[in-house]
Amino acid sequence: YGVYNNMDLVNYYNDYPFPTKLTLDQLPKFEYETRKNKDFEELWYRPSSEKVVVITKKDNSFIEGITLFSYLFSTFLLLLFIYRTTAFLVKSRFKRKALTEYFQFSIRSQIHSTLLLVNLLSFIVIGVATILFFIKRYDRNNQDKLSRAIQIMVNEVQNQLAGHGSFNNGILLFETGANREVEKLMQDISEIHGTDVNLYDTSGTLRVSSNPLIYNKGVLSEKMNPLAFYNLNSRKAVQFVANEQMGKVDYISVYSPVRDEMGQAYAYLNIPSYSTQGELKQEISNFLVTIINLNAFIFLVAGAIALFITNRITHSFTLIGQKMRDINLQKINQEIEWKRHDEIGELVKEYNKMVHKLDESAEALAKSEREGAWRQMARQVAHEIKNPLTPMKLSIQYLQKAIDNNSGNVKEMTANVAKTLVEQIDHLSKIASDFSQFANIGNPRNEVFDLHELIYSLSSLYDAMENVNFIWEPVSQRVMLFADKTQLNRLFTNLMQNAIEAPENQEQRLIEVSERISADHITVSIRDNGGGIPAVTRDKIFMPNFTTKSSGTGLGLAMSRSIVEQAHGDIWFETEEGEGTIFYVKLPLLRGTH
Repeated sequence: YGVYNNMDLVNYYNDYPFPTKLTLDQLPKFEYETRKNKDFEELWYRPSSEKVVVITKKDNSFIEGITLFSYLFSTFLLLLFIYRTTAFLVKSRFKRKALTEYFQFSIRSQIHSTLLLVNLLSFIVIGVATILFFIKRYDRNNQDKLSRAIQIMVNEVQNQLAGHGSFNNGILLFETGANREVEKLMQDISEIHGTDVNLYDTSGTLRVSSNPLIYNKGVLSEKMNPLAFYNLNSRKAVQFVANEQMGKVDYISVYSPVRDEMGQAYAYLNIPSYSTQGELKQEISNFLVTIINLNAFIFLVAGAIALFITNRITHSFTLIGQKMRDINLQKINQEIEWKRHDEIGELVKEYNKMVHKLDESAEALAKSEREGAWRQMARQVAHEIKNPLTPMKLSIQYLQKAIDNNSGNVKEMTANVAKTLVEQIDHLSKIASDFSQFANIGNPRNEVFDLHELIYSLSSLYDAMENVNFIWEPVSQRVMLFADKTQLNRLFTNLMQNAIEAPENQEQRLIEVSERISADHITVSIRDNGGGIPAVTRDKIFMPNFTTKSSGTGLGLAMSRSIVEQAHGDIWFETEEGEGTIFYVKLPLLRGTH
């Protein structure tokens, strides 16, 4: 600050370049006025026409903005951490399992946490170490400064009092007349050096102080610090620095003896430094502001770096995970190309080896399955063919025996045998047709057609049967599909035929067909009035070669499921013993038709 009287600078503080004399243009036009001078802001105050007070402050708006952001950012992170932790603890109810799972971080979280934790720990370590260094350095510098100052003051006191022989014995020094001279001397020294000065006699009692008010009011004792008195009086120390306290304020105080020409101490000089703790706190505060600003910036940079690193690493794992999810034994799996020779490269190398071995194993398995399927098919065909061949053989043998014995009814027997042979040949033809259809399911001939036309043709067939009650509840719109029409006809024929054959002890047979349409699918349900499917056989219904009929091949429902899967649909059933069974067929609609 600077104080002007009649436009002349009469007092100022600090090293700001105040002009020694003001011009008329520089005088403020109002009582308060703010001005900008390079990196400083000035507040001009004119309490009267003669007096002007100027207060200056360095413009730190940019730093203050950064500091505000740093404080808000740090506070936000702290509050977020407290909120997340509290919410989790309340939700988990302090269960050990939940706490263990909470701290099982993913790789991304581990990298983020590690980088940010290292940044936080470095901030704490650097901050604490630097603050301790500041305190130690400040105490040392302050003690050195006070030590030099008190040496100068002791020399001044000794020089000023050297001409007074009556002072040498220390008794007449503080008499009334001499005491006024000593008080004036202490005031002069205090003003010159800008600090309080106290003078104690050899018994440790305060005699003169440049600031007697705090002693008169009882804020401080008039007795000398006992430890300082002991060191100076008994141990003959040249100087002693003591840590003292005034209320809640800690400060440093230095003591030194005042000696006569013979080297005898006749008084003790004391300099208290009340401003040391405030200056230290201000310096620490400035440092903390700087380091918080810097750490907030580093925190953001570390977060960005952590995000970049984790994205780079987790992208590699995501790629590997996606490739693993795409592994399919029914196709050739692609290997991963990785050019860097790092830890992930080793993982990719092992993955590629696994893919290569898996392809070889899949090929071997497919070959084995094909061979096994053909063997199973051959056994099934042989078994199915053997069933009709047995009665054919027996019938021919019986006819041959009758011919050899010249039986009278050979002609009639020949007709019966011929009828039996025709029936068994038809059965063989059906077996061959079923196996041929089952083998050709994987080669659909897709076309666009209306499902209602297909079901209508089947309804006409079953409506003509006397003992069949056919109920059909179609939706009101056309149902266009893109699939193999022949195979779907075979599918619904098989399901409806099963519905007719389901009742064993009932004359009237029921086929109830219902439809339910959605945005992209049609679901057709076929219900019968049979006795339901026993629980022990429900899991085997769609297995090839499984049948509950004496004359069946066991391929009907297995073939039905394969047809639905080829059409990208789904088939399932609901059954209840004694009530009947409902088969559901879900098929995708032709796009753009609904």
